[in-house]
Amino acid sequence: MKDVLIGIDAGTSVIKSIAFDLKGRQIAVHAVPNSYETLPGAGAVQDMARTWTDTVATLAGLAQKVPNLAARTAAIAVTAQGDGTWLIDREGHPVGKGWLWLDARAADIVDAYRASPEDARRYELTGTGLVACQQGPQLLWMKAHQPDAIETAAHAFHCKDWLYFKLTGEIATDPSEGLYTFGQVGSRDYSDEVIGLLGLEGERRLLPPVVDGTEHSATLSEAAAAATGLLTGTPVVLGFLDVICTALGAGLYERRSAPGVTIVGSTGMHMRLAPTADTVTLNADRTGYTMKMPIPGAYAQMQSNMASTLNIDWMLGMVADVLDARGETVAKADLIAALDGWVESAEPAQFIYQPYISDAGERGPFVDANARAGFIGLSSRHGFRDMLRAVVEGLALAAKDCYAAMGATPMEIRLSGGAARSRALRRILGAALSAPVRTSAREEAGAAGVAMMAAVSIGAYDTMDDCVGDWVTPLLGDTEVPDADLARTYDALYPAYAAAHAALRPVWKMMRDRNGVLS
Repeated sequence: MKDVLIGIDAGTSVIKSIAFDLKGRQIAVHAVPNSYETLPGAGAVQDMARTWTDTVATLAGLAQKVPNLAARTAAIAVTAQGDGTWLIDREGHPVGKGWLWLDARAADIVDAYRASPEDARRYELTGTGLVACQQGPQLLWMKAHQPDAIETAAHAFHCKDWLYFKLTGEIATDPSEGLYTFGQVGSRDYSDEVIGLLGLEGERRLLPPVVDGTEHSATLSEAAAAATGLLTGTPVVLGFLDVICTALGAGLYERRSAPGVTIVGSTGMHMRLAPTADTVTLNADRTGYTMKMPIPGAYAQMQSNMASTLNIDWMLGMVADVLDARGETVAKADLIAALDGWVESAEPAQFIYQPYISDAGERGPFVDANARAGFIGLSSRHGFRDMLRAVVEGLALAAKDCYAAMGATPMEIRLSGGAARSRALRRILGAALSAPVRTSAREEAGAAGVAMMAAVSIGAYDTMDDCVGDWVTPLLGDTEVPDADLARTYDALYPAYAAAHAALRPVWKMMRDRNGVLS
């Protein structure tokens, strides 16, 4: 009996394979830590062969947990971290290592292009702001600095495209990732005008065919079946990129209410549903992303903070370092468990924290690879708990900043990600956005979202609406109404937050120019 769907989610820090039944109940998960390396000049790369080997290991581990998995698997679906550039040659071998979304080597190219007249037209067509992590700028950088790699390459993949190729042997990418950089909102294929505006006409040959996994599947190859222990011929679905699959699994798709979704993870993703291409909202700063959803006509608009919970990890990491210096050890889980108590014991809005802790700077709602974190208004009367609260408030104000760039804040925000389990974070975020929040109980929303695509693809559900009714709606928690007094407090604080990052931008550039590169 074919009663299992496998969702593969190859994230930046962890690669997971998750088994679901056909109604969306999670059966088992097997995960393997992921790793990447940083390079001088703001590079961030990942070994492609290792990524495939680790993915195989997750499937083998899953088979140990699910009896008779191979015979029971109705379909496999794969999603992964977005952006980046993973080149392969004509024989299907990697050309170097895969460039990640964390790679900022193309930042100067982006800065120069965004100041050009071509960028306004490109943004009008794509609905997507240009940032250094995207494949377009990365190909431009390679063209200028690594021309041999471009010449050797036959195809330019993203992470999930590479894994799909290894599973099936098929060259393809999906509409969300393929078209938000090189396509036009409302289209189903690449735009020659957009490619020309980017100056990549000669690299057009690298772009794979675009396929929608809800309508198209390939089959597991003999080589992949031998490696994974699954059956040759098992349907394999190429999912949309991880943020779209996570949004789908967390509840973004509901045409009537058009909710928002915030993913509180290492990166902060803030999304609103555009039920049709005509409802996409562009902004004067030419920032954000517009990506196709795996539903006819529907789009997700998003703004993304480069660093979300990375800011909390940094703050708690300093606590662990101090205790370690004293010969005391503390588990990260214990520090996270104490987070709510520490934050709730501090007064709100004492000062401002700018949460730009990523070495790659910021990309939403403004694009600046030089952006860096900092406290503003700190005085000698403030202590650790005040600083920790300011960090959480900074994440919430960054979310408000992002939603403001997409128009009106949705009437309800649905939360996903491990940090959404924090009571203090939910309360602060809801108040900063002045919107009710609901948290999805779905622990693996990205894998669930891509498995939902497979469920529609193989005909287990006629439409995604039907699938959402079983896989998503029952797992949404109770509505948490924002505290009105706290909302007024953050409304008063927000203008200073926004003014601060605008004022600091020339300072960040001066620091980069002085040091050669920000560190």
